[in-house]
Amino acid sequence: MSPHPFPTLPAESFNDIAATRYGPMLFNRHDQYIGPSLRQYGEYSQGEVDLFAKLIGPGAVVVEGGSNIGAHTVALSRLVGPTGTVVAFEPQRLTFQTLCANLALNSCANVHAFQAGLGSVTGEIVAMQLAPDKPQNFGGIPIIADGRGERTPIRALDDLAFAACRLIKLDIEGMEVQALEGAAQTIKTHRPFLYVENDRKASSDALISLILRWDYRLYAHVTPLFSPSNHAGFTEDLFGNIASFNAFCAPREHGLEVTDAPEITSPDMWTWPLMG
Repeated sequence: MSPHPFPTLPAESFNDIAATRYGPMLFNRHDQYIGPSLRQYGEYSQGEVDLFAKLIGPGAVVVEGGSNIGAHTVALSRLVGPTGTVVAFEPQRLTFQTLCANLALNSCANVHAFQAGLGSVTGEIVAMQLAPDKPQNFGGIPIIADGRGERTPIRALDDLAFAACRLIKLDIEGMEVQALEGAAQTIKTHRPFLYVENDRKASSDALISLILRWDYRLYAHVTPLFSPSNHAGFTEDLFGNIASFNAFCAPREHGLEVTDAPEITSPDMWTWPLMG
């Protein structure tokens, strides 16, 4: 009898399913990073979730731009509980379908999912759609398709008029500045924590400058894909020195002091060089 706790998917399927720290998770078997992490470790970039657990709790409202297949969305759903809300955005159609499947598999009734990107204004773009049966990094592709792809909505967060917001998490492949510009009023009103990908030098200066102008303190937060304490207890490091590079941003008035990460105090302090 197979020890696999789930039905085996057809061999021709580009999807597979794994048991993870937060429940069953469907993933693309051809993905280079999220898929192997879920399959072997039962988690993906758990160090990010560990940080979120210190910032949010039951009843919180969280916005996640670039939810991908929901590896963190399901975890956020657990953290905010039945009285909280997670608003998740994923523009790629097939990836969005997998996100919805994982939300359903894990009974995440507190998540509102939208097939849309985030930007400075509400509108529409042509979003790149990846071939699902070819090996690639499905979590690291810019959505702009230069005319090739599918027409996809773009939302400005301010248009949603949130009554509360505790955390905005953005992993949207270089469009973080535009998304923050579209959330300026939300950020001014609710002063949420910000957690934004910062792994592109071309957009880092503008990103840091914008957040500093809003009177936030920024810290480099780097999470290796391999953790020795991973959920599955798998001891092999599949990824070497590959990590997620983000900026954790706290409103200055919170008085939060982070002692275990370098502070980013000027636009020329890009995350990667900070971590050596």
